[in-house]
Amino acid sequence: MSESNSSLTQAHRSDADKPVFEALLTPHRSLGRTGFIVLMLIATAMTTVQAALFIVSGAWPVGAYFGLDLVLLFGAFVLNYRAALAREIVSISRTALSIVKYAPSGRKTDFRTNPFWARFNVRRHAEIGIVSMSVSGQGRTTEVGSFLNPEDRESFASAFAGALAKVKRG
Repeated sequence: MSESNSSLTQAHRSDADKPVFEALLTPHRSLGRTGFIVLMLIATAMTTVQAALFIVSGAWPVGAYFGLDLVLLFGAFVLNYRAALAREIVSISRTALSIVKYAPSGRKTDFRTNPFWARFNVRRHAEIGIVSMSVSGQGRTTEVGSFLNPEDRESFASAFAGALAKVKRG
């Protein structure tokens, strides 16, 4: 008799642990790999032609600075693509609210709280819309979706607030 009661409790617990809401938040990058290669090929061709003109006219130090510009452009894109490795996994079940953040370096931080104690805070600007979102609970607060564009922030905030309200209603 206790075995069937135990299996019912476990079945009920697993239903409560199933996510009601899950979202993977990633930064948007408009220039993909192919676009980057094309851009760098065009920039390299233009830089080579301009540098060659200066070197032929006897101003060889200026030609070297064109190469430095190209290296700096490449470095800026490397840093930009590295920042794109950041991501956040947001999940709400009836028993837990979880936000797992991955930094571009690979460092992982967890924020977990009971959804009934959680509070979703949204700061808005009259012209821009949502400027920041955070979740607080059990005396702790964490930012969420700070790298999202304004449209994605609105979409996420609406879906997340709805799911949190649904869980709190029971």
